Amino acid sequence: MAIAATLKDIANSVGVSLATVSRVLNYDRTLSVSEATRKQIFEVAEELNYTKMKRRTATPSKQLKIAIVQWYSKTKELDDLYYMSIRLGLEKRCEERRILATRTFQNDLSAIDPDVDAIVAIGKFSDQQVSALAQLTPNLVFVDQDQLCHGYDSVVTDFRFAVEQVIDFYAKQGHDQIGLLYGSEWTTDGKLEVTDPRYKAFKREMTARQAFNPDLTFAGDYTNHSGYQEMQTAIAQLGDQLPSAFFVTNDPMAAGALKALHENDIDVPQRVSLFSFNDTTIAKYVFPELSSVHVNTELLGATAVDLVENRLQTGRTTPQLVTVGTELMLRESTRES
Repeated sequence: MAIAATLKDIANSVGVSLATVSRVLNYDRTLSVSEATRKQIFEVAEELNYTKMKRRTATPSKQLKIAIVQWYSKTKELDDLYYMSIRLGLEKRCEERRILATRTFQNDLSAIDPDVDAIVAIGKFSDQQVSALAQLTPNLVFVDQDQLCHGYDSVVTDFRFAVEQVIDFYAKQGHDQIGLLYGSEWTTDGKLEVTDPRYKAFKREMTARQAFNPDLTFAGDYTNHSGYQEMQTAIAQLGDQLPSAFFVTNDPMAAGALKALHENDIDVPQRVSLFSFNDTTIAKYVFPELSSVHVNTELLGATAVDLVENRLQTGRTTPQLVTVGTELMLRESTRES
């Protein structure tokens, strides 16, 4: 087996300096050297098996393959466009980077190519599901769930600051009592109940203001139907004490809540203001249009791909947590300040 040459070996053979050899092999065209000498350096490097020369002429690396694991089913994804928007952003970035992306729904791991370079998991996953994914590849990125403590890259939304902004907005309008419709759900294997992070942020901030009232909070399951049911329950239970403002933690629930208010002849926003979260297309296709916290779902998906590329290209093993900010979109369901 031939022994790779050093720069010194090449310099001695050609009769030039180490610096000259280095600059020629790095294709430095600003170097004043004859074409004959340049050609001789490359020929000697090839003859002596210079390894850097070999790397420059190596074939391009293979196309990266990413498996997208969506915890929702195809049908449920259409009911909550938030997760679909994240997936589309992810697939768009893969197309831009010429990465081969395949997708599977409801954690169907049997559909994942065993030769994938990385997996991007969208949604919520139990410890057992995370372990199963890790058996397929160590290169995991989670979107919408913080798995940093388990050693995996994660991309999440800044829920706490967003909720504080909504509460500040309502406080400036004079709303001292704010109702909350939030969600609760389980991972698809039924082993982990996922508490709505917006509920935690809401309770923390309202408690700090000495204004948290558990009787004004109602738990659903993020669906349009549960938003409708929980608002009906709030109207029936609270009567004239129904608060003048509600924060609803996703758009489908907010649309259902809006329907319940309409059916009970409760004017929005004059009697009750509504503020939603995620700002999917649903927020703009109801009447009145919903004020909503805008989450850049496309950026969430794209950032996950960027983390995969960085990990694979640099060999990084330290996990990273990327938090994406939000923006308040004020529309007709809230009164003007």
